[in-house]
Amino acid sequence: MLHHATYLHPTNTEWVTFVHGAGGSSTIWFKQLRQFSRNFNVLVLDLRGHGESKVENMLDNPDKYTFDNITKDIYEVLDHLKIQKSHFIGISLGTILIRNLAEKHPDRVKSMIMGGAIMKMNFRSQVLMKLGNWFKSVIPYMYLYKLFAFIIMPRKNHKKSRILFAREAKKLYQKEFIKWFRLTSEINPLLRFFRAKDIKIPTLYIMGEQDYLFLPIIEKIVKSHTKSSLQVIPDCGHVVNVEEPEFFNTRVIDFIKKQ
Repeated sequence: MLHHATYLHPTNTEWVTFVHGAGGSSTIWFKQLRQFSRNFNVLVLDLRGHGESKVENMLDNPDKYTFDNITKDIYEVLDHLKIQKSHFIGISLGTILIRNLAEKHPDRVKSMIMGGAIMKMNFRSQVLMKLGNWFKSVIPYMYLYKLFAFIIMPRKNHKKSRILFAREAKKLYQKEFIKWFRLTSEINPLLRFFRAKDIKIPTLYIMGEQDYLFLPIIEKIVKSHTKSSLQVIPDCGHVVNVEEPEFFNTRVIDFIKKQ
């Protein structure tokens, strides 16, 4: 089972579950924990192979990395903790897992907050993925990871996010990085399906104004998905919860309370 931690509220029964992105860990939410735990019950977890989640502790298919299997890891934790329904907050690749969980188990998802959401790989990002697939077995993964981080978060004000994710990514092993990278082979049809289907679960996309790879498609999605809204943070990059935590926390808590 995934490594996880809970922070219980003395009176509120609402749950909020945080899902980090590839190469990160639950520690990326450190600027959210205090404020959110004052308002809700909070669950944070480490995805398989990340943080403290050792792959050998997975209950099923420890070596088979698919979006469905990794999503299943998350709701195994929900079942273990007897959490029937939760609001979900994700960042980057974590938003794909949340959307997949909502597709498989919509009764478990009260709302979705998608930070730095990935809903389409544009031409530049697809070229990046192809290059990564060609070189993933011969180049040390930290070189590739730092290159990807710089392309996604290139500006000076994104440096804090790049350093944080590079620090967390060092906890991965080369073979774990390769397993996660193989997920890119199934990402395009999955995202195409998500874009086409309006799941009708209250969804807040919270994006940085400078998230040039992923913001344009989110602007289009919210126009056609009936229960989706978009909050753009000025002068901010991809990892919105790290770069602008106060803005992020205030908007997200207000959104959840309205549900």
